[in-house]
Formats: sequence, structure tokens, C-alpha cells
Amino acid sequence: MKSNTPTEKIRNVAIIAHVDHGKTTLVDAFIKQSSQLQVNQEEMQQDCILDFNELERERGITIQAKSISIPYREYMINIIDTPGHADFGGEVERTLHMADGCVLLVDAQEGVMPQTKFVLKKALELGLKPIVVVNKIDKKLAKPADTLSKVQDLFLELATDPDQLEFPTFYAVGRNGQVFTELPTEKEDALSDLQADTTPLLDAMIETIPSPTPQDDQPFRMQVTAIEYDPHLGRQLIGRVDRGVVNTGDPIAIVSPPEGESASETSHKTRVKAMSARVGLHDIAIEQAHTGEIVRIIGADDANVGDTLCDPSAIEPMPAIKVSPPSLRIKIEANTSPFLGKEGEFASLKQLQNRLEHEKLANVSLRIEKADDGAYTVAGRGELHLAVFIETLRREGYEFQIRKPEIIITEVDGKKMEPLEEVFIEVAEEYQGVITKELGQRKAELVAVEPHDSMLQYTYRMRTRDLLGLKRILVTATNGNIVMHNRVVDLVEWAPHPEEQYVGRLISATTGKALAYAMNSLQDRGQFFIEPNTDVYEGMIIGIGNTDRDIMMNPTKAREKNNVRMSRAEITLVNLKAPIPLTIEYALGFLQDDEILEVTPKNLRLRKKYLNKQQRFDAEKRR
Repeated sequence: MKSNTPTEKIRNVAIIAHVDHGKTTLVDAFIKQSSQLQVNQEEMQQDCILDFNELERERGITIQAKSISIPYREYMINIIDTPGHADFGGEVERTLHMADGCVLLVDAQEGVMPQTKFVLKKALELGLKPIVVVNKIDKKLAKPADTLSKVQDLFLELATDPDQLEFPTFYAVGRNGQVFTELPTEKEDALSDLQADTTPLLDAMIETIPSPTPQDDQPFRMQVTAIEYDPHLGRQLIGRVDRGVVNTGDPIAIVSPPEGESASETSHKTRVKAMSARVGLHDIAIEQAHTGEIVRIIGADDANVGDTLCDPSAIEPMPAIKVSPPSLRIKIEANTSPFLGKEGEFASLKQLQNRLEHEKLANVSLRIEKADDGAYTVAGRGELHLAVFIETLRREGYEFQIRKPEIIITEVDGKKMEPLEEVFIEVAEEYQGVITKELGQRKAELVAVEPHDSMLQYTYRMRTRDLLGLKRILVTATNGNIVMHNRVVDLVEWAPHPEEQYVGRLISATTGKALAYAMNSLQDRGQFFIEPNTDVYEGMIIGIGNTDRDIMMNPTKAREKNNVRMSRAEITLVNLKAPIPLTIEYALGFLQDDEILEVTPKNLRLRKKYLNKQQRFDAEKRR
């Protein structure tokens, strides 16, 4: 079918906010209250409908930006749901180019947070027309008036045009699908009795946010901002039509931006095989798309994110998509473990290379480069950003190994510069000593500390290298009672790093199956990562010790067989402490230069680079 929405009736709106401030929940309300779902549909009972990715549901965060079209009155409102976590800011920067306006959500209790500043700054720099929603006003400690005041201060700080200081404001309980033009006078527990209605906000989108400029008489041009893969249709190139009209069957040119300063743009021709637009939760096949529409084009299989699709008779590439540079990188190699190939479907170097080359073309927020030895360096914005990518690979059946993360050094005016981050920590007052001690040891600069109800909110500035592993330590020290966020804010001159205190490793001296009998007699030397019946190999790190020295041990030792039966007292003595949960984020902050993280679909294992003790001794002597 042809698209039947005139350009002046299209509204392209990005939903932006700090993590957990309610973006995806509000989009759920738009979907459920529109005509896109039937009452008996399964999605009506779901939360975070657009977060269909398994990792997104497990972690409770949006990782990939997604767009959805909602017909409202005679308009088509294209809503772009963006991630809120700072590590996925590249997704925000990439997709904001498709919008003409934005809805900024701010939690009425938490107020303005670090990522609130980042996403609003990027939106205002692009000239997007803003709408503000103070969300979660039903919280007992909500302070909507104070929150709005801080939002207004933020606009004064970030606005690039005086017109951006005038914006409509709404109040909402996103989980109930309620949006109000005025702050309700009802108490928090009575708000749920009010009608669920998001139409005031939809009306404001139509009245406040401009439509795309009609340019159907110009040659077709569109920039690819995302790529999705469909098992039946293949690669789908997602973007907003910048100008002109495109039809199924039309010839188009793919223009790729230059990859280096001395390189030039390249182009080649292909043809549009099919097109679709996402309306509600479904892709609707269309034959024609015009200016301002967000569409999916099939047929340009060689195109990548950032490329321009255009009329072959008018090749004019759009400016390259620029995202903030990464701050942290890891080296990914083919697995060299003694257990190679036992747990993964794809274990060869060639298979790993092909997968990373594919990611390099589709993911502009990761910087992926091939090393001389066949391995790859993957650079991202932080431990979570890299951890999500690693977890994605292992769930696809890949096994590989990872070296210690490194900060990215940039040369500016002949000086080596490294990233500086702003760290926000909210914690109960009883843990004040823990925070100040740990951050002090990491040379962090305290910017501000403010009481917030029964909590304390700290703002620090510290180098990215000093941030590695911090969240793991603070979560453990506070029994999980902490909220922590961070974002890169500047570059500072590199300085020598003081040697950190080393924690000794518990290292397996044998290969086999760990036994409870052996582990019981060894657990007074430290804390294990493994449980009984775990397969281990020589050189594998199975725990952390109580001293600053590595300890070799045999966790596979069985009780000697004899004719004497074990007494009941001997049996009950086997009382192992719970192991330390080994996650990707934990491992990335734990690794040393001579250590490796082995990743398979079934297990994460820490190991020494040289598995044999004598090899490690010889390597140490050669230093």
C-alpha cells in the first residue's frame, strides 16, 4: 500500500530520560491506549512491550533505541524510545537525528540526574522542540515542584536558543498510563483511581512539535540510522526520509562516508526490493514513502549505519553520524582454553572474526578494529556497554577470551589525554564512611554531597581507569543498597597510575572436577568462584585469597578410600560458604595483565595467561 499520511501530519518524537525514569513504560501506555492492541492480546498484560530483547528484559533497561508509529486523530506520531543508561548514549545520539522534537521525562523523586543532562544537551544541540513530563508523581517522596524547578535551571544552562526555554509541562504516573496538564491535588494512593489517559501529551506533540519540512519535490535521500535482521526478509535498513519520495522497485545509490582523513566517499547502485513501516507492533508493507516518514528498506544489503541512500541522479551524502568517543576497550581473541570447543557452537578464529566484522558495520557506538595477530579490540563507553556485547555473543553460541580492559588514551596538542567521568552515588547515611574511604583511595574529587530524605547523594569526578571495579566493591560493601551512575564529561592529561593493591588468587593446580571434600579443607584460604562438581583445569582462577600472594591448590582431591566409614561428624563438617557470583562486569574489573576471561555459552572462567606454574615463573623472570 502507499503511505497516506501527508508530511504536515507527521510528528517525529524522541522520548529521552535518565535510566529508570519511565520512558518505556510511558510508551507502553501509548500503545495500550491506542487502537493498536486488542483487549485480549497478550501484550496488554506486559510491561516494557518494546524491550523484546532477552537481555533488556533481564536487566530491566533499554539497550537499543526503537521506533513505533501511533495513528492519532488524522496524524501519525512516530515515537522513538531511547536508552537511558549512559553506556548506551551512542544509541541516543544516533536516533535523535530522526526526530523533530523530544519528550523529556524526569522522575519526581530523583529529579535531574547525570544522564538527564546528557540527553537534553544532545537534543537541544540538534534544535529539537522539547516537552517536559514530571513522571512518577505517585511516589511517597515525590517533589514535583522542586523537580520542575531544577529542570528549568537545566534548560537555562543548556539551551542553544531562547525559544527552547518555553516548553509545555505535564505530570504523569506512567505505569498507570496517566498524564495531567496540572499537578493533581489527590494524595499519592488516590491517583490510581483517576482515569488512565495519555491524550493530553499526544495533543501537545501535535501542537508543539513541528512537522518535517515538505520536500517531496526534491530527489530522494535517507540516512541509515539502524539495521535489523529478519530471518525471512534479510537486512532491514531503518531511517527517516530526509527528502523526496521513494517507491518499491526504485533504483537507489548507497553512499558510504570516508573512513579516514585521506579516504573519499564511495558509492554503488542497487534497487529497493521492499519497504515497510512499523505501525503499532507490526510491520506494514508499503510501496511508497515520502519526506519525514520513518521506514524500513529492504534490498540495499551492502549499506551500513551512517550510509546515505539516495537518488542515483543526485548523489548528495548526509553528514556522518557523530557519536561521543568510547572510553574503554578490550581485546577479544579466539579461545585457547583446555576446554576449547566443548561448550560453544562457534569456537574458531574465523567464525569470531566474521561475527565481529558484522558488528563493526551495524553498530556505530562500538569501535571495533582488527589487530595484527587476528584478534580484535572492541571499544565502548563503559563496563556495562562492553558486558552487554559480550553477553550477546555468548548467547549466540560463540566462545572466546578477553584480556584486561584498557582506558583509551587520546593525543591532544601533543599531550596524552584520558577520560574523566562524573560519578553519581546515592546511598544510606550509614555507609558514608565506606563511600568516602573507597573513593578517596581512588583519588576521586568530591564535587558535591547533598542529603536527600534518608539518603546521601554524592557527586564525584574521577578518571575512568580508577572507576573499574568500583561498583562491584561498593555493592558488596553496602549489601546492594546503592544507586550509582557515571558518564564521561571531559579529557584530562594522563598521569602515571599508582600501583593498586593486589589481591591474591586461588589457582587450581590440577585438571578435573572440583569436590566438596577438597574445597571444604581449602576454603579458609579465601573465597571461591566455583561450586562443587565444577570442571576446572590447571591455571584456572577458582577464587580470591586472604593475602596478596597467589595460592596453588588442588580442588579435585578426593577422600582417601579405606575400610573406615565416615562418621556423622565428618559428614556434617562439609559446610561450604556461598561462592562469589562471577559476572562479566565483575570479571572485567577483576582482570590483571597476566589474566584472561574465558567466555562460553555455558560458563565464565578466569584463568592465568600461562596455565603452568613454571611458565608463569619463567615469564616473570623475563620481565
